[in-house]
Amino acid sequence: MTAPTAPTVTSLMSAIRDVGTDPTRGGYSRPVFSTPELDLREWFLAEAAARGLDCETDRNGIIWAWWNPAGHPLTDAVVTGSHLDSVPGGGAFDGPLGVASALVAVDHLAARGIHPRRALALTVFPEEEGSHFGCACLGSLLLTGAMDPAVAAALTDDGGTTFGELCALHGLDTARMGRDEEALGRIGRFVELHVEQGRGLIDMGSPVAVASSIIGHGRWRVTFTGQGNHAGTTVLADRRDPMIPASRTVLDVRRIAGLHRGARATVGRLVPTPGGTNVIASRVDLWLDVRHPDDAVTARIVHEISEAASEAALLEGCEVAVVQESLSGSVDFDPVLRDRLCADLPGVPILPTGAGHDAGVLAAHVPTAMLFVRNPSGVSHSPAEHVEDADAERGAEALADVLADLLAAD
Repeated sequence: MTAPTAPTVTSLMSAIRDVGTDPTRGGYSRPVFSTPELDLREWFLAEAAARGLDCETDRNGIIWAWWNPAGHPLTDAVVTGSHLDSVPGGGAFDGPLGVASALVAVDHLAARGIHPRRALALTVFPEEEGSHFGCACLGSLLLTGAMDPAVAAALTDDGGTTFGELCALHGLDTARMGRDEEALGRIGRFVELHVEQGRGLIDMGSPVAVASSIIGHGRWRVTFTGQGNHAGTTVLADRRDPMIPASRTVLDVRRIAGLHRGARATVGRLVPTPGGTNVIASRVDLWLDVRHPDDAVTARIVHEISEAASEAALLEGCEVAVVQESLSGSVDFDPVLRDRLCADLPGVPILPTGAGHDAGVLAAHVPTAMLFVRNPSGVSHSPAEHVEDADAERGAEALADVLADLLAAD
């Protein structure tokens, strides 16, 4: 294998810093199969090829890059990777840090003269953020069979294009998507490195942590319908304005979540139709994100918010519908693998996370673990997201330490 000279995570991240910048929101907007995300996929394939890795894209749109110098069977492999798509106006590190670190970890392994006893694969999962079609971790959900391919194909973006149509433009057939026993059978252990999306490591004074669990979370679309009309000629008493119950519901989301210890509930997007300044909306859609360590509490919160939305709609002569778009239960990572990572990295803290990841989807099917790298801003899904260069390099070294152990195991 031929590796680039003195590779670093910092240099790889610098190479993609201009891809998908968002001049309106700030940060990066890299939705799946957009030009920026496709450019990043090509960047990854080029970097993998430069390292002599054998690359393939499977029927669910997941990229696999294999390092297998001894020609081991592609079963019981050690797998690591992350994603390249982003939320609208997201930070530079959410997703790409894990991909760049995986590439550099391979360089570390090669420099150490590692002779693996099994194959290693680097993966890139599509639509992890769900920013294009509203379903987070879509690639891993399809891989594991947790998402019906027909349902996935029918998902529609804001422009009316379905996921199936967009896949077809890029050589993927949604009729062939779905649970992939062969691909799952290749994975012996999966380890995902990710920027920490909170401030746990700031307070603990550590550059790296091992994940313990992921808090359960879901997304719901709440649609209020009323009567569109003229803003100047329609007196207040005659209005059926869906913006009013939508606004009340946004406030109720915060109030209701505050009644449940440990809950997080957010409305990050609200879209009126038709959206004119001098037009009373005929419809308002808002998207609700709810998270809690106890899945039963998550369900209770959504029920209470739905009831509050119904009451608010009734007061204004409007109607409301609440539709679940995605739901992932709380995940505890494999304790044996977690403890092994802790043994490989003595003294690192163990942290839960409230953010969803492909590793959380895979955890129900294969032994899975995660590493977090410190984010000194404590802010994520925002241009303020950050990782210091030294911490990024330490994260890649930690990943290499873990992979070296797992690749050497009998």
